[in-house]
Amino acid sequence: MENWRRNLRILVVCQFLVLGSMTMIIPFLPLYLQELGVTDPRQLSLWAGLIFGANFLTAFLFSPFWGRLADHHGRKMMILRSGFGMALVISLTGFATGPLSLLLLRLLNGVISGFIPASIGLVATNTPKEKVGYALGILQSGAVAGGICGPLIGGAMAQAFGFRMIFFVTGMCILVAAFVVLKFVKEDFTAAPEKEKTSTRQDFAFVTSKKPVLSLYAVIFFIQLAIMGINPLLSLYVDELSGGVNVAFYAGLAISVMGFANMLASPQLGKLSDKKGAHHVLIYSLLGLAIFTIPQAFVQELWQLIVLRFFVGLCLGGLLPAANSLIRIHAPEGMESRTYGFSNSAMYLGTMIGPVLGGWIVANMGIRGLFLTSSVVLLLNVALVKFKILPIAEQRFKRQHLQEKAASH
Repeated sequence: MENWRRNLRILVVCQFLVLGSMTMIIPFLPLYLQELGVTDPRQLSLWAGLIFGANFLTAFLFSPFWGRLADHHGRKMMILRSGFGMALVISLTGFATGPLSLLLLRLLNGVISGFIPASIGLVATNTPKEKVGYALGILQSGAVAGGICGPLIGGAMAQAFGFRMIFFVTGMCILVAAFVVLKFVKEDFTAAPEKEKTSTRQDFAFVTSKKPVLSLYAVIFFIQLAIMGINPLLSLYVDELSGGVNVAFYAGLAISVMGFANMLASPQLGKLSDKKGAHHVLIYSLLGLAIFTIPQAFVQELWQLIVLRFFVGLCLGGLLPAANSLIRIHAPEGMESRTYGFSNSAMYLGTMIGPVLGGWIVANMGIRGLFLTSSVVLLLNVALVKFKILPIAEQRFKRQHLQEKAASH
């Protein structure tokens, strides 16, 4: 089997394992805080917000640094660094004695995180360019499948063994994934010679001088901002529509339906991006996401929300794989991992700001206003893709297609 296919299959399984184990933890962090002695509702909300955001703050800050190292030492090395590091830190989280120690461990976890972005970087750079969209779509399916199963398994384990045990099991799962990568993933990597030592700021300036890379970073940021502004607050809307009956179940169903649709659509849209161009998949997926977000503000029945969330999931399946494919195409040679490092920072920034901004919008405009605001952000994103990305990407795609056609003759 060709190396890229072998790596892809292994990393899909590892992504499922890592995301599945990580999402066993996140939904239960507020409950773990209660176990650690934080009982006042106001204090609990404050600590939960800080601890949730802490991981993304340090990940945002350190992602470019790990990208630079990946360009010098390989993407596999970064997967192993993150895998073994997170396995240790998350296991130690099971020994937390209070909210402060939990916060510090979450900050440290963000510093060393990056298993998923490094896997994306390895697959993108070790896969033939005409198969990158398909490969990244398959890879996302594995991650999303883990994200769907993780909370279900975590809930059952917490009920049976308590919250601390989840951290130990998560650490063990990530450790297994890291050993699998160490043993079976083969990377074709040659470090590009660097003429002079550059700073992170200089790297960013050089990378973003290659159009349309900066616009792609903005698109990724706004996608995460719009999606993460809604997801953590969706249970409030479910509560309103269900009349307070079985809220946890229906909220989980609304999230799982979106994830299931995402998992189904990702490989198909990835194939389509290889044939027709990732830029087309990106703009139409964004447009679809905006269109299906608008009516969610006006639903009167819970089933209507769930159906619309399914269609949102189908559109999401094409977004990040298409954006990552375009970054691979337009990244400066020898700086691919640094280019992905900055895009990961944009993603983490959107993930961190989204819930905070979403909470403020809900407090001032209500939950329905949040969907309308998110749809406006997404429509502006469509305009950004149309005017700043589409013309450049279309020209590049046509030129590459002509070169391949000439080579085949």
